[in-house]
Amino acid sequence: MSTPVKEAVGRYGIWSVGLRSEDPDRRGELAEAAAELEELGYGAVWLGGNSSAAHAAPLIEATSGLTVGTSIQSIWQHEPDAAGTAFAELEAAHPGRFLLGLGVSHAKRVEQYARPYSSLVTHLDGLDAAGVPADRRLLAALGPKSLRLARDRAAGSIPYLVTPEHTAHAREILGQGPLLAPELGVVPEPDPARARALARGFLETYLPLQNYTNNFLRHGFTEEDLAGGGSDRLVDALFAWGDDEAIRAKIDSFFEAGADHVALQVIEEGARDALPRKTWRDLAALLG
Repeated sequence: MSTPVKEAVGRYGIWSVGLRSEDPDRRGELAEAAAELEELGYGAVWLGGNSSAAHAAPLIEATSGLTVGTSIQSIWQHEPDAAGTAFAELEAAHPGRFLLGLGVSHAKRVEQYARPYSSLVTHLDGLDAAGVPADRRLLAALGPKSLRLARDRAAGSIPYLVTPEHTAHAREILGQGPLLAPELGVVPEPDPARARALARGFLETYLPLQNYTNNFLRHGFTEEDLAGGGSDRLVDALFAWGDDEAIRAKIDSFFEAGADHVALQVIEEGARDALPRKTWRDLAALLG
């Protein structure tokens, strides 16, 4: 019997695009990094981009108990039958170590994007038929309908680019049972202007995507907040930045709002697929 999902992921995780690299020359580097994350006490790693069980397998093989999840696997690019087969193979080799995080991606990124909610329901039907249990899958749910779906047909939600206020709203819809594990960008920079500039550089990828901007508007932000790379108010709500005390306080605010687990994504200068291992160590020390 697999470990309940909240226990499996623990309190803190790392969200990373770099850890899903398909470059064979980086395989050793990724395995070493995953082993260190487990040793540092992180309960889970969340693989960014359109990730799959194939990306998770090497990290699971390199560790003894780390949970690895996709964040997310696009429903448009992975058929339920194939996802079910991959899940079953990884589950047989490493029981209880993999979580299938699913999402609908974005209209600007998917040619066949249409009726996303209905398509997600159909995809979940397919996963049911393929034998992927509901308690081992998670939805990147932002809006109320998707959050109710995460409550009823998955183990919970892994929302991306959200605020503590959204977390409180999501907890109300999910109830106490399902996992709520938001991603949080961490900018380890105490200078306000520099920290916000780094956050805005990261945010520019997402401001053209309506799934995110609609969610911001639902939760009290305005069109003015979305202009010019994002207002200070938007940036400060979405990111943990500053000194250790400020970063810890921001992380804690998500737990106070109802999160069970927070997936920390380090945002620094340089390539987005880099592995910020020093900062991961610093965060582990900060979180105790």
